Amino acid sequence: MSEGTAGTGMSEGTAEEPADGGTGEAGEAGREGADESSLGAPVEPLLEAVLSVGADLELRSTLQHIVDAAARITDAEYGALGVVDPEQARLTELFTSGMDDATRERIGRLPCGERGVLGALIKEPRPLRLDDLTQDPQSCGMPPGHPPMHSFLGVPILVQGEVFGNLYLAEKRGGPFTLGDEQALRILAAQAGIAIGNARLYENARQRERWIAGSATVTTALLGGDAPDDALMVVAEEARKLADAVAGVILQPMPDGGMEIVTASTHEDPGDLVGTVIHPGSTVLDQLLGGEPVFVEDSATDPRMTTEVRKLFGPSMLLPLQSDGLLIGTLALPRARGARRYSALERLLATQFAHQAALALVLAEARVSRERLAVFEDRDRIARDLHDLVIQRLFATGMMLESAQRRARIDDVQGTIGKAVDELESTIQEVRTAIFALQQPPADAPTTFRGKVLREAAGAAAATGVTPSTHFNGAVDAALGELTATQLLTALRRALAEASRRTAISRIEITVDCAAELPDGRAAVRLTVSDDGRTEDGTSPTTVTWQAPL
Repeated sequence: MSEGTAGTGMSEGTAEEPADGGTGEAGEAGREGADESSLGAPVEPLLEAVLSVGADLELRSTLQHIVDAAARITDAEYGALGVVDPEQARLTELFTSGMDDATRERIGRLPCGERGVLGALIKEPRPLRLDDLTQDPQSCGMPPGHPPMHSFLGVPILVQGEVFGNLYLAEKRGGPFTLGDEQALRILAAQAGIAIGNARLYENARQRERWIAGSATVTTALLGGDAPDDALMVVAEEARKLADAVAGVILQPMPDGGMEIVTASTHEDPGDLVGTVIHPGSTVLDQLLGGEPVFVEDSATDPRMTTEVRKLFGPSMLLPLQSDGLLIGTLALPRARGARRYSALERLLATQFAHQAALALVLAEARVSRERLAVFEDRDRIARDLHDLVIQRLFATGMMLESAQRRARIDDVQGTIGKAVDELESTIQEVRTAIFALQQPPADAPTTFRGKVLREAAGAAAATGVTPSTHFNGAVDAALGELTATQLLTALRRALAEASRRTAISRIEITVDCAAELPDGRAAVRLTVSDDGRTEDGTSPTTVTWQAPL
């Protein structure tokens, strides 16, 4: 007897349930003279089956034990246990007995139970016996590859007064199913309802525990001292594991009204997913942007799904990451094609996880903003100290030296003092450059021309190991137009790239002078880049100079 959930094990033929409890005229004719009061199975095997179905608290194992026991006590060749979705009145899973993997694969898709014999038990949860289901006038026959089946017995399983699923048995060995078989199966179904209730409580408790622990893990990771660089990946990865999905995907809104996959966690390379766009006009998109969760039974065939990657997936959940009316994005959790659908509990727990994750993302961003603000404030304080204290003292020292230079009577002393004054002026320029760099946001792209020059200098420092000395003369941000600034930056990059190829380099100087003049007297900007390195042939490099009219 083989275990598994794929395949049907039962046809979806239709039968009219007679008023006498489901035996039918043909069944009554075949059972005339039989002892209707006796059970169709010996008492000892029935007791063993009743005891065995409650021996395991794992829900899926319990369901498989039940269908195996049902087939065993009724001597049926085939058995199945269908789990019913009470909201949609259809089957969500089917556990089978008596079929090998090859047969289940030939049968194909899981029947939904919306019609036929399977649907009859869902609509009218009462025992149903048929001597030959193929002779029923409303029978739709068997799918290709399905084993032939004639005799049929079905009994509902109630858990706490509600229909959990149905037991289906077919092809009793030695003749049709009897009233005794029905009574034995009803006893087993009653005990199965208790066992399923206990197993479901245990399974639900375990699932809740896992999702709560997962939410705590995400919150701790995002709000801990060492926050991850990619917070969205933390959410996607943890959600994928909790939902037993093949991918955890984060989508974020785009300026044109669509949504784009920005982060994906998969077992394989997520490159095919990242960058996928849901274009405006999609029904799913309207729901997501409105903060509504979307549940899809089969992404590949659902007309609401419009992306190219939808054909890779089956059941999916798309959950808004929303906190206090702020939509951060959408968490998508698709399963593989043919995988089991998400249960109502899984949908609830995943939705709660998404709310918690969104709150953690908002709090993590607020914490990062506070830390960034603290850095800005500290950098502003340092810049003010440099400007108010250091530069003023350097100016005062320079003025004292200039006064001493005028009073000096020895030429050498005057020359030495003059060199000291020049060094002070150069130092003041570098301090001003440092003050400007401190005022730039550390993680943002510079928006001013000075900031862009300093960024290029920092890149050269990473390549050469030498931090360039950068000087600005004049109001460079106000004087340079966009075209001239772009050309100057291009020349600067070229000059720094040449410098990085030289050896024994220990000094790089960059000067941007907006007070220069061209030979014809026009105002100009001049870029000068010099270093003390040597080329491959051992010669000292020349200073690179670039200039353009203002």
